[in-house]
Amino acid sequence: MSEASREEALARALINRAPLWRAASERLQRLATGGAREVTNAMQAVEDYRLLARDLATARRLIPNSRTREYLEAAYAEAHAQVHRSASHPLYALWSLFRDQIPQVVKELRPYIAWVSVLFALCVTAGFALVHTYPELIALFASPDMIAGVERGELWTEGLLSIAPASVVSAQVFTNNIVVSLFAFCAGFLFGLGTFYIVALNGLMLGAVFAFTAQHDLAGRLFTFIVAHGCVEVSVMCLSGAAGAAVGEALIRSGAGGRSQSFQAAALRSGKLLCACVLLLIGCGLIEGYISPNPDFPLWTRLVVGIGYWLFMIALLQGWLFGKSRAAQPIPA
Repeated sequence: MSEASREEALARALINRAPLWRAASERLQRLATGGAREVTNAMQAVEDYRLLARDLATARRLIPNSRTREYLEAAYAEAHAQVHRSASHPLYALWSLFRDQIPQVVKELRPYIAWVSVLFALCVTAGFALVHTYPELIALFASPDMIAGVERGELWTEGLLSIAPASVVSAQVFTNNIVVSLFAFCAGFLFGLGTFYIVALNGLMLGAVFAFTAQHDLAGRLFTFIVAHGCVEVSVMCLSGAAGAAVGEALIRSGAGGRSQSFQAAALRSGKLLCACVLLLIGCGLIEGYISPNPDFPLWTRLVVGIGYWLFMIALLQGWLFGKSRAAQPIPA
């Protein structure tokens, strides 16, 4: 038999193995969708992977420009993905996120957190000074109803529980806070300018409101209301702004991989911090719904809650609540 005839016979024999390939693909598909969970199924997948690899190598040699070769390449790629995929451990992944990855992100974002915190503090000071000097400017930061209420000696925060149940207030508060934090992060996509605007505006508003209430001897009551939840709420605002600022800088000063790659890497890395921010804001909403508007809680209780929850935030961001951190190791973007 000539060499050409031999190769032709081998090619026909290879094509006749098509039912084996289809059966292997079907078994791999069941394994991918969770329809096959036994150890024998996994072992069979390995054998199918070897079968497809051998036949693909033969097809590339004998019939390289055929649809059979293309089919085998697609089936082999699917088998490779199934055999080499990592085991799924959702709870461990979540644990690793809070123990290792978020502390590492916080460490990398320290300069941004510091600058955003300074910006917020300066804007609070500026807002307080502006309204203290020019009281009429409060109209830029507060609604007419809020202004009228303060001038009557009433805080808009009083009587919240008489308007809606604590559960409703909590849900509304933490939903609004989460939206604001996500917006502060996403605003960083505008080369960091949007984050600067959100942080600065909130700082100016806080300072202005405190200045206005101080002029009507209500600043102490306002402080009593916000101290239980405000420490963490303001901190989360700065954290979200820092994450957005990091993304903005990645757009302005892109690395060797180009602006698109730098943006994607920065967004994926900094965005992990938002998981902790959302969790913390849910706690803030519960405090603001059940404790802050309740007059039965004295100031010392609110201080203990506010400072204690802030310390809990520090422990969460450092990974101390989830065992020994491995944050010193680099994490993939």
